[in-house]
Amino acid sequence: MMPTCCEACDLSITFAQDQRGILPDSMIAALAQKGAICAPCGLSDDQIQPASLDLRLGNVAYRVRASFLPGPRMKVAQRIEGWKLHEISLAEGAVLETSCVYIVPLLESLELPDDIEAVMNPKSSTGRLDVFTRVIADATRGFDRVRPGYHGPLYAEISPRTFPILVRRGSRLSQIRFRHGNTQLDSDSLRGLQRLEQPTGGAEFNESMPVSVDLSGFAVGRQWAVQQSEPIVGFRARRHTGVVDIECRARYEVLDFWDPIHARKDQSLILDPNEFYILASKESVQVPPDYAAEMVPFDPLVGEFRVHYAGFFDPGFGYAAAGGSGARAVLEVRSREVPFILEHGQIVGRLVFEKMLQRPDALYGQGIGSNYQAQGLKLSKHFKHES
Repeated sequence: MMPTCCEACDLSITFAQDQRGILPDSMIAALAQKGAICAPCGLSDDQIQPASLDLRLGNVAYRVRASFLPGPRMKVAQRIEGWKLHEISLAEGAVLETSCVYIVPLLESLELPDDIEAVMNPKSSTGRLDVFTRVIADATRGFDRVRPGYHGPLYAEISPRTFPILVRRGSRLSQIRFRHGNTQLDSDSLRGLQRLEQPTGGAEFNESMPVSVDLSGFAVGRQWAVQQSEPIVGFRARRHTGVVDIECRARYEVLDFWDPIHARKDQSLILDPNEFYILASKESVQVPPDYAAEMVPFDPLVGEFRVHYAGFFDPGFGYAAAGGSGARAVLEVRSREVPFILEHGQIVGRLVFEKMLQRPDALYGQGIGSNYQAQGLKLSKHFKHES
């Protein structure tokens, strides 16, 4: 276990004047040791990823009437008191129902230095279950962002959209990254990275890498195909299913929760309103060891759908030296209020690259339990996969 908050001393980490970037695993550990990341029981070693930290649910979940932001002069706890319907103990585990909003205090809190900010995202497995989750901090006007110098608690807003989920104290639905300075690569740096490393398999990009959808079809085995060689393009979630235990791996039968979507000759797909889909990118992604990446929406004006709840790509994702040879970005897609037609190769998102402050001690896919290093079209770790 790492030190708890009461052992905090000097919170400063010294950076060179021109240094900027995402803090790697070793610096995240240093933040915890200095008390900038606090937890009553300390941090577990496996919480720290190459460029992020897993956040853990606390002891209780509050069912609230609606999502909210505290605003610039309010604490989240005050808002909970005004909006809660009831509270649920997570000590022995509890089911969070679909179409409900819950607020859960996290075990981790922050005492950030004045030159470090934080940004959060759902973990990959969380997004692939269509669990809408965001992190809230006191006196904020936005989700999933914490200003430099923030001292205070963190809360997860959780709203399962398709499957009811079983969670407990310590469950990990979200992750946090720490930034020093302006970390995003500009156009010239991105083009230089492409020439040097070809992290995206040669795709052209300017300030970000465009990500398009693959509707040509992926080969699958007998379990999901009507014919053994019939390709599929993705999965559509079933409704009124059983509960998914967040802590379980490879427990659930795919067809109990998902309907495979078979490839069409015209390589198109009509998204039905308010349905959830798992698709995959046409591009193979590689993130070199000295960089991190984040998937962000391409443009809300290009279509009535949302893509990719979970956006962090760690250093080494899909990278050859870290055990990969390029990996597809899995796309978590939800159509909004009208049907929408997707076509093969249509751009649905963009990948932003950021500089690391230094290379992480461990890369994604190198002995740290990474679940999606060589992925193609892949559901979350909770479901049984064909060999």
